[in-house]
This record gives sequence, C-alpha cells and structure tokens, in this order.
Amino acid sequence: MIVRNCAGGVVFHGNEVFILKNEKNEWVLPKGKIRNSSLPTDTAISRVKYETGVDAKIVSTAGETSYEFFSLTRKQEVYNKIIWYVMEALSGDYLVNEEEGFKDGGFYPVDKAINMITYNQDKSLVSLSYKKYLEFKEFEIDEIYA
Repeated sequence: MIVRNCAGGVVFHGNEVFILKNEKNEWVLPKGKIRNSSLPTDTAISRVKYETGVDAKIVSTAGETSYEFFSLTRKQEVYNKIIWYVMEALSGDYLVNEEEGFKDGGFYPVDKAINMITYNQDKSLVSLSYKKYLEFKEFEIDEIYA
C-alpha cells in the first residue's frame, strides 16, 4: 500500500465555500500531496492556488481526513491522509484548473455546497470549518473595534 500525506484547504469567501468537480464528477475540496520537505501549510496554500486560482490565507486548522482507493495505474491500494486548513480567499476571483481534470468549480453558499459535496467526511469538514471561520471573523471584527 502506498501512503500519501496531503494537505488542502476549506476556502471561504463571505458565506460561500469553494468546491471543485473532478474528472469522476465528484464534488471535492482542493488538496494535494505534500512533496519533499514542504510544510503542510505551504502545500495547502499552493494547491488551492494551483487547482482553483484562488489566493487565500490560512486562518485556522480544520482537522484531518483519510481515505483509501485502488489505483489502477499503480495496481495497488493508496491511502491518502489529508491535513485540512480553514482558509479565507483574498477575493472572489478564481480559475478552475481544467488541465488537472477539474470540470467545474466555484464559490457556493455553504448549505448548497454541503448538499453538492460527494463525500460525507468532506460535508462534515465544511460544516465544522464554517463554524471556525465564523468565529475567526467575529474575533477579527472584535479586534478592529477593541
């Protein structure tokens, strides 16, 4: 079995979250393999930018998920362990990377996105991350007026 450590972002812009439709028509979150000596935070930021065109900053940790699948090209099981970060987009601009096999994507209202997302653990991740994001925004506003 191949074990891959990955990192990704749950990216919010206002009350919307970014999701992607992959080549299997699954609605997923942006993520990628942590390469060489890269930090998970750097990987999350760079993969979000690469897959979505979104410039985003990390505001909190979001948790971890994992899944296994059989790779036809590698002819063996692959175990992906993903470290997730709550991220805030610096603008609403995006550009889905179709060369990577993504068919669609964008910012969607959180409730709608949760219904669209394919995997239950990703649905839960978005829900929990949105609560953290709202707490961050509330803290940010409190700091401005303190």
